[in-house]
Amino acid sequence: MPKDTTAPVIVFDVNETLLDITTLGPLFERIFGDDRVFRDWFAQLILYSQAMTLSDLYTPFGELAVGSLRMLASIHGVAITDGDIDELKQCMNSMPAHPDVVPALSRLRDAGFRLVTLTNSASATSPTPLERAGISEFFEQSFSVESVQKFKPAPECYRLVATQMGVETSDLCLVACHLWDTLGAQAAGGYGALVTRPHNAMLPAAGVPVPDFSAADLTELVDQIIARWQAP
Repeated sequence: MPKDTTAPVIVFDVNETLLDITTLGPLFERIFGDDRVFRDWFAQLILYSQAMTLSDLYTPFGELAVGSLRMLASIHGVAITDGDIDELKQCMNSMPAHPDVVPALSRLRDAGFRLVTLTNSASATSPTPLERAGISEFFEQSFSVESVQKFKPAPECYRLVATQMGVETSDLCLVACHLWDTLGAQAAGGYGALVTRPHNAMLPAAGVPVPDFSAADLTELVDQIIARWQAP
């Protein structure tokens, strides 16, 4: 693939792409006796965030996270305490970065790429989840969908980043471990880069955009991105 001369702004999804959400597993093991319920909770959280956007409604992501936990508790016949809710919030605000994140971000920064984040989560006061994970210094800006009150993959989310960065959506490359996020960025005119972390994969179906880049970890994904572009 020939190199382009103008490098895009690299836009990172946060939850699960940069930060390790599996650290919430012990909470679900304690409450439900099965940490696999964690995956169901996260799927429901994404499902209902997107359903709210499709319905032209909005509730902050954190509130949907708590509501999804209470919904699953009702389904499983389990009681949820205020302490459980506090623990969920605390865990969501203190997730560590995956081991491949700092090396990958360092390589992109050293290669001259502009780096930002885009998350469904609401903005947070300092210390933010990125600060707690020790990776906030890599990013020029951090964007939340709360300003457009629509969740990814709504096109308004990606346009928000492009507008604030003074570029076109075609000048964005969205890095995420969720195909629904990369396809949203591609549908908005940008590039999609998929890291297939555990429990995430391609969707082989007609009409589903194939990411421009894909790899099992950020190290290989960053190699592909750097090989494609000569950063200014």
